[in-house]
Amino acid sequence: MHYFIFYDIWASSEQLLMGMNKNTVLAWATWIMIFVGLGMIALGAFKYDEVAGYGFAAVGIGFFAIAWVFNALKGRV
Repeated sequence: MHYFIFYDIWASSEQLLMGMNKNTVLAWATWIMIFVGLGMIALGAFKYDEVAGYGFAAVGIGFFAIAWVFNALKGRV
């Protein structure tokens, strides 16, 4: 009896995981990289006023570049 309950739970979790394909993962990664890039640029602009701020801003721009690549890969992978 409880074997069927376990199978139902396993089958529903498998369907839930199958909802994310490669394009969905790339879309989520793009948004995460954009938010982290904005955070890094904000840290460089508002928190660190010395030379370290330039480094934070440069890394934030690098995150934007990687997000752009992830966005360009959607539909091609």
